[in-house]
Parts: sequence; structure tokens; C-alpha cells
Amino acid sequence: MGAGLLREFKKTRAYRNVNRPMGKALAAYDMISEGDRIAVGISGGSDSLSLMALLHERMSRAPVRYELFGVHIDLGFGGDESAAIEDFFQKKGLCLRVEKTDYGPLAHGPENRENPCFLCARLRRKRMFEAADALDCGKIALGHNRDDFIETFFLNMFYAGDMRAMPPSQSFFDGKFTVIRPFAFTEKRAILRFSKRMEFPDIQNPCPSASNSKRLEIRRMLADFHSENDKITGNIFRAMRRPSTGPFL
Repeated sequence: MGAGLLREFKKTRAYRNVNRPMGKALAAYDMISEGDRIAVGISGGSDSLSLMALLHERMSRAPVRYELFGVHIDLGFGGDESAAIEDFFQKKGLCLRVEKTDYGPLAHGPENRENPCFLCARLRRKRMFEAADALDCGKIALGHNRDDFIETFFLNMFYAGDMRAMPPSQSFFDGKFTVIRPFAFTEKRAILRFSKRMEFPDIQNPCPSASNSKRLEIRRMLADFHSENDKITGNIFRAMRRPSTGPFL
């Protein structure tokens, strides 16, 4: 998937619009170091597949050496998305570890109907750390993009009374693991265009809550704002990165 697959796209706007902001995030937060073994979370969506492709392409020209290992957590809904992901990685000659779980049905069980996303996210996060540990990976790369950062900020503010956002780089367990988000500066629409140009497979999310969640409500709200003024989401992101240090009340 690396240089050979991306060579023809390197001069295109679709490639530049994802590669440049990713490079800025990698440098700004010193995300990858010499000898890193990186577990890349693979959901099968455009974000995770694009992240794997771009990180793999950089391996041939990066000033440091690192290794990549895809990790897909099968939530147990019984669909064929895991097989499609495995087939894609096999054809591209990339490493993929599939973790079979029952987290999806468990999180949507009768005793947990009010907030299935919270339990599912917690279980997936725990399993991702376990997989990274088994692979001897000290870094975990996730495909959260700029839009995800903004949405998470509003989710925390509206439903938790907290104005925190996801950090682009975050240490866990006394430094044993570091979670990095190389797409922190990259817009979702740019990733979608890149994924379409690369003809990545369209793997549908099997989760029944995917089309009915608080995050989706926030996404629709922001889309309404953006339709009225296309500078709004950029202004929000800049404000998040440069919060006022003066008195609030």
C-alpha cells in the first residue's frame, strides 16, 4: 500500500490536503520516534484506512524508522466487515490483527440501553491497549480527524460540563503507551476525498447506534453552522487551540 500505491496521487490536491496537515501534526507533537512500534486502530472507515496508507507511505522517506501493525476490533454484530478489512489488508501486504469480541451486543443489552456507546467505547479502548501490549507496541495511532476534535469538545461541554477536547498526543499508564492522532489538523472532507480517489472499500458500520447518537446530533448542528458560514468550524478549532487565559466570569 505504501509508496507504490500512493505514487500516482502524490501530486494531486486530494493527497496534499491530507498529507500536509498530517505532517504538521506529526512534527508539532513529536508523534513518531526512532524504533517505534505503532498499533493503528482500524475500524474500516475512511479515516483509519487513510491513516494506515499515509503512515505506511511515509516509512520510506521518514528520518526515523518505525513499524506499523493494524488492529481491528470486531464488535460481534455478525456482519462481514471484518472479513472485508482482512481481505483488503491481505491484498496490500499489510499486517492486521483482528480481535474478536461481543462488545456490540453486550453494550446494547437490555440492562444498558440508555448509554451503549459509553460502555462499548470503554471496552474497545481496553482491548486496544491489550492488543498493543501483545504486539509490543508503545504507540497507538487513531484516525480521529479535526472534525472529531470539535465534536468531542461540544459533547464534553454539553453533556459533561467539561470544556476539554481530545489531545493529539496522550500518555497512558505512566508512559507505557502513547496514543497519537496524526489527523488532528486534517478535515474530514479532505479524508473522504482522498479515500474516494484511492478507491478504498466502502465498509459500513454495523453498529445500530451509528445513525442515532449524540455525536451525530452535534455533527448535524455543526453542519448547519457551516452551511451558513464556512469559516465557523475553522474558527472553533483555532479557538480550541488558543483558549483565553483571562477571567471567564
